[in-house]
Amino acid sequence: MSELPLARRDQIAGRLSAGQAVIAAALATEFSVSEDAIRRDLRALAAEGRCRRVYGGALPMAGGVIPMAARIGQDRERKLALARTAARSIARGEFLFLDSGSTNLALVERLPDDFDLTIATNGIDIAAAVLHRQDLRLIVIGGSVHAAVGGCVDTDALIQVQRFNIDRCFIGACAVSAQGGISAVDPTDAAFKRTLLSLSRISVAMVTNEKLETRAPHRIASAKSISQITVEHDAPAARLALLRRAGATIATAAPPE
Repeated sequence: MSELPLARRDQIAGRLSAGQAVIAAALATEFSVSEDAIRRDLRALAAEGRCRRVYGGALPMAGGVIPMAARIGQDRERKLALARTAARSIARGEFLFLDSGSTNLALVERLPDDFDLTIATNGIDIAAAVLHRQDLRLIVIGGSVHAAVGGCVDTDALIQVQRFNIDRCFIGACAVSAQGGISAVDPTDAAFKRTLLSLSRISVAMVTNEKLETRAPHRIASAKSISQITVEHDAPAARLALLRRAGATIATAAPPE
């Protein structure tokens, strides 16, 4: 019995995000659908910036990282649902760090009003969004901008962030799994995230379904070392069970509005 098209597409996207090449004929057999259906999936994923089409299948984006500009418009309502749940734990007067990423960008809209919050970020788009919130104080981490990451993760950025005592860090993750933990595709980005975690009292990762039980080359931290992993309302139960057995603390978001 074939899977629903969106569920199938999410599974294919997860493999591409983990750096795997995919072959249309093999996917058609696995999912019991026609190669034309798989090619439609791959065309849609390529249009979203998630893969590069090649003859017979698709490859991950160069370097394994989907450019930030391509990620901003993807799955907006799903990311807002994650952000709505994650924002509920924020306390008045906290010093927050929003790591560069499209889901953390969605969080800016969900931050509570007039909570005396200070926001530090290395993300260019996040900084611009925070600037439009008159009730938030903004600190921008500078340096050379990594276009795929969408922010600064170089040595200058690392030096600047080490001056902070962070109450709550929202960490970006390229992949999350029970065995591989939280991981990233880019080694410089991973090093920056590890430093962020070491400086943060509380850490939160908001994770869309396609990232669950996938792996990226550079490990950031174990799943149990993150204070809270926020997942979607329909996250696969089997994958969540693996994470919980690995010691992860899971919060499940409500469905998108």
